[in-house]
Amino acid sequence: MHTRRGFSYSRSLVWANERLYTVAMPDAKIQLSGLTTAEASARLAKFGPNSVSSKAKLRPIVAFVKKFNSPLLIILMCASVISFFTGNQTSAIILVCMVFLSVILDFVNSYRSEKAVDALVSRVITTATVIRDGKQQEVNLTTIVPGDLVMLSAGDVVPADSRVVDSNDFFVNQSVLTGESLPVEKSHLGENAAAESIDIEARDIVLMGTSAVTGYATVKVLRTGKLTEFGKIAERLTAAETDTDFERGIRKFSGFIMKLTIIMVVFVFAANSISGRGFMESFVFAIAIAVGLTPELLPVIMSVSLSRGAVRMAKTGVIVKHLPAIQNFGRMNVFCTDKTGTLTENRIVVVQFVDGYGKETEDVLRYAYYNSAFHTGVPNPLDQAVRDYKKWDVGRLTKIDEIPFDFERRRESIVVDEGGKRLFITKGAPEAIYGICASYLHDGQSQAFDARFRTQAETEFVRLSQEGYKVLAVCYREAAKRPGTYEKDEETGMIFLGYVAFMDPAKETVKDALDDLEGLGVEVKILTGDNELLTQKVCRDIQLPVKGTLTGEQIQKLNSLEFQRIVGVTTIFARINPEQKERIIRTLQKAGNVVGYLGDGINDAPALKAADVGISVNNAVDVAKETADIIMLKKSMHSLKDGVIEGRKTFRNTLKYILMGMSSNFGNMFSMMVASVFLPFLPMLPTQVLLNNFLYDTSQLGLSSDHVDKEDVVRPTAFNIKFIRKYMLVFGPISSLFDFATFGLMFALFRNSEHQFQTGWFMESIATQVFVIYIIRTKKIPFLQSSPSKLLIFNTLVAVAIAWVIPVLPFAKFFNLQPLPLWVIGTLFGFVLLYLLLVEFVKRWFFRRENRLAKLTAPAV
Repeated sequence: MHTRRGFSYSRSLVWANERLYTVAMPDAKIQLSGLTTAEASARLAKFGPNSVSSKAKLRPIVAFVKKFNSPLLIILMCASVISFFTGNQTSAIILVCMVFLSVILDFVNSYRSEKAVDALVSRVITTATVIRDGKQQEVNLTTIVPGDLVMLSAGDVVPADSRVVDSNDFFVNQSVLTGESLPVEKSHLGENAAAESIDIEARDIVLMGTSAVTGYATVKVLRTGKLTEFGKIAERLTAAETDTDFERGIRKFSGFIMKLTIIMVVFVFAANSISGRGFMESFVFAIAIAVGLTPELLPVIMSVSLSRGAVRMAKTGVIVKHLPAIQNFGRMNVFCTDKTGTLTENRIVVVQFVDGYGKETEDVLRYAYYNSAFHTGVPNPLDQAVRDYKKWDVGRLTKIDEIPFDFERRRESIVVDEGGKRLFITKGAPEAIYGICASYLHDGQSQAFDARFRTQAETEFVRLSQEGYKVLAVCYREAAKRPGTYEKDEETGMIFLGYVAFMDPAKETVKDALDDLEGLGVEVKILTGDNELLTQKVCRDIQLPVKGTLTGEQIQKLNSLEFQRIVGVTTIFARINPEQKERIIRTLQKAGNVVGYLGDGINDAPALKAADVGISVNNAVDVAKETADIIMLKKSMHSLKDGVIEGRKTFRNTLKYILMGMSSNFGNMFSMMVASVFLPFLPMLPTQVLLNNFLYDTSQLGLSSDHVDKEDVVRPTAFNIKFIRKYMLVFGPISSLFDFATFGLMFALFRNSEHQFQTGWFMESIATQVFVIYIIRTKKIPFLQSSPSKLLIFNTLVAVAIAWVIPVLPFAKFFNLQPLPLWVIGTLFGFVLLYLLLVEFVKRWFFRRENRLAKLTAPAV
């Protein structure tokens, strides 16, 4: 048995046991002795340390205080202070707790970017072997400078962007940066390489953060620190956080609430002051109106809904790191993903073995198997795929010699003895095989490998390549028996057998998952570092419609306007780099899309951060997991479907509270504002307003667990301020109409006293506010077609029962409430029923009208 031999290169290097670099390379324009210590120090001062991040740590106290800059939180804080000093300490405490809960959750997530950068730093080794002052020495990673000669071997992580100046069987795994699934050979290109240029796909360029799989090399450092491709990614991760679609919606809603509150407060205060009421009484009443209008439970409703959603998603193998991401998950209408491992098995397999005419023949596979079985070079997924597909008995074969793969030849050969006959078997890149073949086999007959057949063989190779397959050609010949080794110049006179085609097969279950996402209104786009032909083949296999394909090279040639027009109608983005992934996502967002992104490599980190919802997997690199909002314990598209549905349920329950609060709350506060001008007393005292508001908010806590109609999760929903305003202006006046009728009945007809009047309206107001949720929560008929959750029913019944019982309790006097005659209570009950029936009627009209408009324009919600 002959063991693997070394190589004989024109530019060779010799490493002794201690790995000293000793052989000069006269044709290489570098100093093989490396930099001197003085030169390295000077360059370190000029270029700075080889570190990807120097961002100052976020000061916790400052960061925490900055979280209070939300308009909604400012309103709630002001309301809590006022509530405390106007005698409603309970409401004040609840408001403060809600505010701090929201801030703490947001504060915890502010450190995600710093963690991502820390993970980037930890990914890179801390020391490296360099040549300085003519000898090998180990130096700290941060002291490496441009011009350093770095020595790398299998298992080493590349410490800086560099150019290979010499190598031996040197293969690098750069999937974390480029998305390529196979190791790539790197070797010196001599005068063909530009001195300081970096092309990440070049055969002589290695990048920081990638790792050597096999062999060894000496590289010359070109860029360090933040100037490396790795550093550029880290810089983008430390950039200022941008709001997601949901956060932008909440911010707009908060601004709307603030404007409306200020207008109503100013009007009420001015009107009551002018009417002769005292300054302080008018001010306290105006503030009570403001508190009643503010949806103070919104942060709690969102937090509880999101937390419950996160627990449910965890049971399906989806871990939520950033709770607001669930909302974005639900409203996602574009899902961007890599190809490998998501749509495919992330496993290379043999799919075809054919001769030059495309006819299947096992001879090709058998000889490829012999070559792979005795291969001792770079651990190669292609060789493993051949060995796994079908096994032949090689016990009767004896390995004689091996000529390993190298970049110049792009092929490898094995010499074996089979029953006294020696076989010289070669496989490699098809274009590297054609030139060494003299004949070919077809139907068992040997024929000359002439120009006609070469054209035919090349046509078959092109066909396989266009199918997206990775293709190896196989040839062989009988070799003469002799002692000693066989040399690479003996790879001549070969018999061409044909091709073995490989690919990473599509997952069998992914088509159903994609159909589910399409049924939910989510469009899938593929962002990959692999080539477009392979990606198109995978899309055909999973029946994913491809509207268009763009490569990274084509994207570079498009200006911003051209790119904006084409990005929405493109399904496959192939051979793209991290910057282009991020650009694609941000362009889609500018067009109004809510974008999700699934990635697991370092090159995915900027895209994960830019997306409205970043999704990664448990076996992803640390950087991707730290940057992502959501982690899937397994890379399954079915988990995505479950997450989308859960997100939509959460958003719908949040929207229920907003729509109800902005309609019934606005109607009641508007009624109070108008009545305070015409009545000789306040329609409801400030303490009564705050009690009413407290009971109402408590009744809505069950919304976080409410059922959601199936029709409401079929399509993505948007946080549409215009729709909320329209809803408020339609349903708010209906509430006010019944309030005014109640005022007239109790003041003019029943001639109730001041406190009886206030008690009656307190009871009618809380009942209409609370029970209307049954109607607003669904577009269907309440209870008959859509039932609320048991918790919501319990909470609402208890809240209204307490409000209607308080007037007869001993402590009612603290709120200036008085018992009412039963016939008055019966009348109020009838008013409540009429109100609910009218709201149901108007709801049906409203949504019929919205559906008609939706046929002409995009749906509002």
